[in-house]
Amino acid sequence: QVQLVESGGGLVQAGGSLRLSCAASGRTFDFYNMGWFRQAPGKEREFVAAAISWSGMNTVYADSVKGRFTVSRDNAKNTVYLQMNSLKPEDTAVYYCAAASSISTMRAGDGVPYWGKGTLVTVSS
Repeated sequence: QVQLVESGGGLVQAGGSLRLSCAASGRTFDFYNMGWFRQAPGKEREFVAAAISWSGMNTVYADSVKGRFTVSRDNAKNTVYLQMNSLKPEDTAVYYCAAASSISTMRAGDGVPYWGKGTLVTVSS
């Protein structure tokens, strides 16, 4: 079992920045690919970014956030981060941390076994 707890959400103006954190506990953290998803009101959940398993150097991003968001992980702290810059009102959503052993499962979202409860990010125009 892996427990995930997000923090760092809040209200920010368009063009601003926020950093989300996800603290993991349970099974060996560096075994898992760690990712972020988001769900805006009335929309389906979508993949945002992922840091691939132990290395943390390999990352993948949704096209909508490339160049603005950066995902990173600190395996010593069992924590994954999402640095969000140049935020737009359309980035407003509940952001969820996720863990999966397969990167393809992570990208798809369906079948991801571990989820946090989410943290709300609101970007005002």
